[in-house]
Amino acid sequence: MNLEQAVMQIIVGAGNARSLAMEAIDIAQSGEIQEAKAKLEEANEKLNEAHNGQTALLTKEASGERVEVTLLLIHGQDHLMNAMTVRDLADKFVGLYDKMRGN
Repeated sequence: MNLEQAVMQIIVGAGNARSLAMEAIDIAQSGEIQEAKAKLEEANEKLNEAHNGQTALLTKEASGERVEVTLLLIHGQDHLMNAMTVRDLADKFVGLYDKMRGN
């Protein structure tokens, strides 16, 4: 996998994960807690896809192959960290909405 492919895997996976996590919050707010939890699982799967792109680059670097740090790579890393934060917060929101409904 070349740099551009890995970065695009990170960006696409992270973007999809963030969107799914935000959907989970909206769904939980409407009272569909199990559906919200399912969306969070989908978000986790997309984050894993993004993480696989990151791991490919880290593996190259660790094996002695230089990975060029480009603006696109930084953008991808920013997307990944943002998606991870949103997913973590969405998990908390879903839990709070669940408690508010007495579960």
